[in-house]
Amino acid sequence: MPPTSLDVSPLQARNHALCQLFDAHHGWLRERLQARLGCRHDAADMAAETFAQVIALPDPQAIREPRALLTTIAKRLIFASWRRRDLERAYLDSLAQQPFEQAPSAEEQVQALQALLVLDRMLDGLSPMGRSAFLYSQLEGLTYAEIGQRLGISAPRVHQYVVKALGLCYRALEA
Repeated sequence: MPPTSLDVSPLQARNHALCQLFDAHHGWLRERLQARLGCRHDAADMAAETFAQVIALPDPQAIREPRALLTTIAKRLIFASWRRRDLERAYLDSLAQQPFEQAPSAEEQVQALQALLVLDRMLDGLSPMGRSAFLYSQLEGLTYAEIGQRLGISAPRVHQYVVKALGLCYRALEA
């Protein structure tokens, strides 16, 4: 006989809901991710990270469409991992173009890559155009007019992108 609602604490109810969600959907999600990623190990890691984010939700018992939620979380994680890989690849390509004598040490390379990944997370939520505007501004020192010409947008729009990006950075630093 299952316990009545009077016998179950809120924590037990939460854990029960999470166990049911995991049992019912983990295999399905892992298979779906494996089909998309082509690697069962990456799929297992991504499924685990997806469920870790579900566990962090304030009220998992309120989930009405679990597969839609799991798919959305997993897609965001996939895109973030692809963005990190692209960022890492671009950084390594940049290093490969430098003369050997000027190459940073392995420790400096790791620190720089970690800093790039932190910046990428800080700018999460910006459009690609917004990211480009911010990076042109901060890394290349271009004026808003120059950035606008490169991106095909107005200088005031560039200003809006940069202000939004700076706001994201400040909020991330305060957290």
